[in-house]
Amino acid sequence: MLHLLYILAFTCLAFLAVGNLIRNLIRISADYQYSTSPYNRSSASQRSSRRDRQVPHPEFLDDSGNFIDEPLLIMKSIAVEDARQKLESLYDNPPENSAP
Repeated sequence: MLHLLYILAFTCLAFLAVGNLIRNLIRISADYQYSTSPYNRSSASQRSSRRDRQVPHPEFLDDSGNFIDEPLLIMKSIAVEDARQKLESLYDNPPENSAP
């Protein structure tokens, strides 16, 4: 009897989930059609121009306030032996200002 109750409960949950999925797909489709209709292209261009005029995040600005248009993180690969030597040198000769 308990098995039937579980099956019934999960069947109801499955129907609710599929119904919600279909509703969301219809809503997304309607939003996409609304944003690409010819009547809304001018408002979409206004939204994108507003988005372009936003102030950038402070990490993307240099000291004088100019926008930095280059990668902020540059990773270079090194050999395992080089990394091991650097770690061993740090372990053997720790920096003096890093007191625990």
